[in-house]
Amino acid sequence: MALESGHDLAGDSSLLSSPGGVRGRRDKGTIQEGCLRHHRRKPAAHAFWSLSSAVMVARVGLRSAVRVTSRALSNVGGRQRAVPAATEDQDTRKTFADVQKERQQQAKHSVLINCPPNVNEKTFLNYLSQHGQVANHFFYESYGTHAVVEFFDQENVESLRSHATVPSVQNEYVLPFKSRIFTLNSASSSSGVPVECHRQSSLPINELIQKLCRAQNIEEQTYLLLEEYQLTDENLRLRFLVSSLIKDIAAAYFPEATVNPYGSTVNSFGKLGCDLDLFLDLENIQRKKPGKAGGPFATEYLMKRVTSGRAATQRILSVIGECIDNFGPGCTGVQKILNARCPLVRFSHQPAGLQCDLTSDNRIALRSSELLYIYGNFDHRVRSLVFTLRCWARVHGITSAIPGAWITNFSLTMMILFFLQKRNLPVVPTLDHLKSLAGKEDQHIIEGHDCSFTSNLNKMKPSENPDPPDLLLGEFFEFYGNFDFTKNCIDIRKGKEQNKPESSPLYIRNPFEQNLNVSKNVNQSQLDRFVALARESAWIIQDQMNQSVERENKVWGLGMVLLPAVFQGIGKIKKKRKRTPASDRIKSLLDSLKTNGKAR
Repeated sequence: MALESGHDLAGDSSLLSSPGGVRGRRDKGTIQEGCLRHHRRKPAAHAFWSLSSAVMVARVGLRSAVRVTSRALSNVGGRQRAVPAATEDQDTRKTFADVQKERQQQAKHSVLINCPPNVNEKTFLNYLSQHGQVANHFFYESYGTHAVVEFFDQENVESLRSHATVPSVQNEYVLPFKSRIFTLNSASSSSGVPVECHRQSSLPINELIQKLCRAQNIEEQTYLLLEEYQLTDENLRLRFLVSSLIKDIAAAYFPEATVNPYGSTVNSFGKLGCDLDLFLDLENIQRKKPGKAGGPFATEYLMKRVTSGRAATQRILSVIGECIDNFGPGCTGVQKILNARCPLVRFSHQPAGLQCDLTSDNRIALRSSELLYIYGNFDHRVRSLVFTLRCWARVHGITSAIPGAWITNFSLTMMILFFLQKRNLPVVPTLDHLKSLAGKEDQHIIEGHDCSFTSNLNKMKPSENPDPPDLLLGEFFEFYGNFDFTKNCIDIRKGKEQNKPESSPLYIRNPFEQNLNVSKNVNQSQLDRFVALARESAWIIQDQMNQSVERENKVWGLGMVLLPAVFQGIGKIKKKRKRTPASDRIKSLLDSLKTNGKAR
């Protein structure tokens, strides 16, 4: 079939097949960084980070709101900064649960299609319209061109499934698990214009710094960094679709179970390319349903029994892991890590280009995700500061994707929130204050721990602190450059220093499990590096804010703070090796910028 020829695709079921497995050329455990293209037929639902965009005028005062509008919302390179609009109605902000439900509904009506090379978009959509109206679609690349297609109705998805065929292969056998991942086969080579692709991964640091240098001020740079790194609407749709596809696999054993994303995907701080954390929720299975009243008997299921909840979780995840490995199209490199503190199944979802972790016994992590969502959507400065500081920590080796003695992203975020609580005019409230606003529906006791806090952003009084992100960034570095880590611990529940209960170099209380130190892994050497870098960065920010010089082809502002260290890798840092001064580290990048400037 030639997609360019206008051939009638209706009823041609041989063109669409459900993949029976992963092709041999795909290496196990690898992730292809791809790109996205999005085409909307109706306004897309708000992304997790943008749902509270109604905050600015009331939250930072009229004067500050004018500053946000004139500076942070300015155009750089023709693109508007990723800052919440100051004109939306504050009372329309959705709860975490509402957004989760909306995303899940989108995913339920969506399919993932592996397209032929140079697929013609118009012909592609005409073919799909034979099964129902397409509400939303976009293309991205991961081991070829893929499309995520959302239909308006579940019946449209079933129509497409009913016309798909099992692939016919030679010298191989297929495992006939029919998922919502399809391959669109073309009878002849296509000659259409390739669909445009947009990146799915974040920019390399050198490219980011060059972009930052085109901004007008440091505040604008923080919002530009946020825009470049945050998860897009398309990426969120893809992540929730993968979650829904894993739910389809689990439904073979547990039809009432749900699979929900948690962690960085939903907490408003997710970065393009981050892992997808999934939670297999079996609570609906155990929930009692109202039955017929009366009668001399009560009926219950006969079920296997084990000695503990942990043993049950391990057995369930073991079976689901086997199903994903054996029957999940595109799922490779499956590892069952069942003896970890939180048992999990790790795998690569190659069609989506995502590394996934599936667990079933981490309900406190779900509450932590919602808590961070509340903080991230309470005030627009929180997300810009967190993204900026996470980037700073990553390029300087303060954080690492490799487990070890480094500060984690979660610990760093707790430090940022604590700092924001400690301002003379707090930027964010304490967890105890959020608990005081909790209604009956917000009461959650998990494993004996009080995880209660309000889920309603509209109950929270806006911050009166008018400080812009660039000023807060410098104050963060000063705050922790002089913090007494030898005596004090960090606790966002109270929002004030307390004596450390143990001698760990860095003590950050878990917001819910108060007897746990989330930074217990951090050693003294890594803490010392953090403090030294904070002091140096405080000086750089102050120096940059005081300068008024010609900036063309020069690294300045936030770019100076984000210049990578000379270390080639975190694991290769030597104790006696001295850090090169910041002024020396910028020379190569300056030369690069000058070269690019001459080329223009």
